[in-house]
Order: sequence, then C-alpha cells, then structure tokens
Amino acid sequence: MLITRREFSRQSALTGAGIALTGAVGALATAPGALAAEDSRHGHGHGDDDKGHGHGKELGYGPLIDDPKGILALPAGFSYRVITHSGVTKLETGEPTPSNHDGTAAFEGARGVTLLVNNHELAGTRARWEYPVPLTEGLVYDPVAAGGCTVVETRRDGRTAEWVGIAGTSTNCAGGSTAWGTWLTCEETEDKAGKNGLLKDHGYVFEVDPYDKRANRDPRPIKAFGRYAHEAVVIDPKRGHAYLTEDASGPNGLLYRWVPPHGFEHGRGKLRTLADDAGVLQATKCFDKKGRFVDDLSRATEIGTVYGVDWVDVPDRDAKTVSVRKQFADGEVTRARKLEGMWWGDGGAYFVSSFARDESPVAHDGQVWFYDPKRRTVTLKVLLGVNADPSVDGAFDGPDNITVSPYGGIVISEDGNGIQHLFGATDSGRTYPIARNDLNAGTEEDPSYSEIAGVTFSPDGKTLFANIQTPGIMLAITGPWKRQPDKH
Repeated sequence: MLITRREFSRQSALTGAGIALTGAVGALATAPGALAAEDSRHGHGHGDDDKGHGHGKELGYGPLIDDPKGILALPAGFSYRVITHSGVTKLETGEPTPSNHDGTAAFEGARGVTLLVNNHELAGTRARWEYPVPLTEGLVYDPVAAGGCTVVETRRDGRTAEWVGIAGTSTNCAGGSTAWGTWLTCEETEDKAGKNGLLKDHGYVFEVDPYDKRANRDPRPIKAFGRYAHEAVVIDPKRGHAYLTEDASGPNGLLYRWVPPHGFEHGRGKLRTLADDAGVLQATKCFDKKGRFVDDLSRATEIGTVYGVDWVDVPDRDAKTVSVRKQFADGEVTRARKLEGMWWGDGGAYFVSSFARDESPVAHDGQVWFYDPKRRTVTLKVLLGVNADPSVDGAFDGPDNITVSPYGGIVISEDGNGIQHLFGATDSGRTYPIARNDLNAGTEEDPSYSEIAGVTFSPDGKTLFANIQTPGIMLAITGPWKRQPDKH
C-alpha cells in the first residue's frame, strides 16, 4: 500500500511514534516523530567553551609545534616520515612518483606490511603535468589522460615500494575502500570524449586491487554508479548499497545511493561485471521533523539537526545529454555545495560539505553529516562557521577527506583557504588540531599552503597517513594516540 507524505505525517502525529517503512527502493523514509526524538538526543553544540570552533582545553594533543624542516607541524611527542614525494621517490619501474596526491586508503598486507592506494588528482591530458601517472601496459583506460592511482607498500623497517594501480583516468580525487579489500577511485570530472583533449568519456568510478596486479588489467569503469563529478564512495557492508558524493556547483551537487540488482553479491572483481544500467541510482530528498522539504543541506545551522531521507531515481545516470544533477527540477532533490569526503563507520556513512557561500541558502565553512541507513536519516555532526581570517592559525575551514578514528570520532583534512590542517572531531562536534601544513609554496609576504588530503589510519591504528597534495608528499604520522574525551 502506498502512503502519501501527508498521510505519513498525520499517522505519525496520531500515534505519537515513528513509522518504519520498508520494502522497495521508492518507499518513504522516517516519520517526523522519529526525527524529533533523534533531534533531542543529538542536539549538542560545539561544546560549552569553544566559541564556535570546537576547541576544548581537555581535547587533543596540545599545541602544534613549528616544523624546522618546513613540512608538517605536529604536537609534542609526534613525528612524521616521508613515504613518497613526487619527482623525488621512484616507482618500481624507475619513473618518478606522480604528483597531486589525494584520496588514500590503507590495507593490511602480510608480515606487517601496509598497502596504500593513493589517488593522483591530475586533470586533463598528460602534457599538462610534469609527473603524470605512468602508462603501465595493461593498466590504462585513456592513454592521453594524466591521472590514476599508485599502490604504495610500506614495511616496518621503513622500506617502501610503489607501482601503478591504474592509469589513464582523470582528476582522481577521493574514493573509498571496500569490505573485500579494494579501492574505488573516483573521477571528479564530467569531461566526455573530445573535451579537453581526452579520448574517452570520464566521470566514473574504477576499482583498484592493491593485492593483485592482474586484477587491475584492462580497466573498466563502473558505469552503474553513474557519470558525474564523483568525489567519494562507500559501500554498506550489510545491505550492499553504495553511497556517493558529487563535488559540483551550478547547481550544487547531490548525495547518491546505488541499490544493487536483486541477487547481486559484492566481492573481488564483481563490480566490473555489472551491466552499465545495473541496479538503481538515486539522489537524496530530505525532510525536516515537521515533514517540510529541505532544498539544501546548508539550511542546517545547529549541530544535531536531523533530516529524514527519501531517494529519487536518476533518469539518465550516464548523463548522455544533461548532467545528472541538472536532470532534477527545484523541489525534487536536496543539494549541497562541495559534497566531498566520505567514510563508512559506526553503521553508517560520514560525508562532508566543504563550504557554502552565495550559491547556497546559508553560508558556512564546513559540515560533516552522518547518514544512518537503518533510520534513513542524516544528522549534522560538525558545523564550522565562516572563518573570518583563514590566514590566522586557530580556526578550521574547508573539511575535505575524512576517516573514522580508532580513538573515537573522526579525523578531517582541510582544503580551505589560508592555513591547512588535519583536525579531529568528537561525536558531539568538538574539534582539536592534529597537524598543520608548514610547506609554504608561496612567499614569506604572500604564503600559500596546499590542501592536506588522503587521511587514513593504518590497519593497526598506530600510524596516520596523510598527503600534502602539492607537490605530492605522502606522510606517515606516529605518536601517543589516545581516545579523546567528549561532552554530551
């Protein structure tokens, strides 16, 4: 039986309890009464003493200490090691490490080895870049495209090795790891064949296996996930759904869900066997606790805000003539500016909206949301107010890549204006600094600092890996990690 939203809200009000609807992918989400209950449980602010940026005295690891080498400032007791450096370190085949490091995930190898898959966000053709991803035979999608991934092997004794995982892709930004031990790399572009010198359509997700080089041969895009400016992706290990973010504007991007076809089972190499139109690709449509449509996630101005989520089918996922996000009229879907990093943890998907300005209803300098697939709700976990002066150290802005911390909460890398940090956030949205990029690519009078990206913990939780995107440096950070206190 189909239930209209009006009937849904009325029944919820009469019973005083949430109605859980299950079944087809088009079913409605969570009752307004359930949202109200969730809101009351999670309605905390940044903390009692943080003045809007979440810095609490009892949080974190203390002040950041300037790095005499001019690379990364860390708290006392912490240190870093350079793992790869574009143009300096070498691949197994002798070519220099590619540049523009971005999204990364770590995987457990044999005998204490850690394997990392590292995106290289290189847009357009190879001629534009000094250090593109080498065209390793059998691993190339588009021979003129500059981007791709490398696989990095680190050993306990400090030895490292690096090789190509995929080449000939474009603008590999973030992505996501899978429960079966692979990396999904995302192309943040909508360029089709013939545009910007490219020979094939781009804007897809590809799977990279860090364990088996043969599995990466003859790269095939996962067209079932759609063609748009992909940022990141996570897979629900219980339900098999994929959740994907879109970093786009004019209009703002969307949060997507891919529902697999009946009988499909995930596993190594299974995604590349999917038909181009397999499953159902959908976009979010959010409602507040009174059942009112929410046009943009920037409308949320309080940590703990909860919205119910419905899912709307995408008409043409391959965007043959019209970009996916432009296929929806006003009122049909919920948008957000710069939907970026994602990470699966705590039974759901954390995802980021980096900032919002004039293109959005309400300005902010960063949101982190949590999607709960069981309740079909999104909850605002972190909210950063507009940073009045990003050139002054202290406040945070522009969250991008994120990871769930084994010590509680999440760790976030900045791609904002001015100074760039790694910072942590507790479940109630309180934040604390972990690292700062001290590598000045500008001048003393006009400094410039690249974003930090690819934040991920080693499988044993002892090492935090992160990248300085430009020129492209992967760092391994170690120190006295500890569980962070939280306020509720």
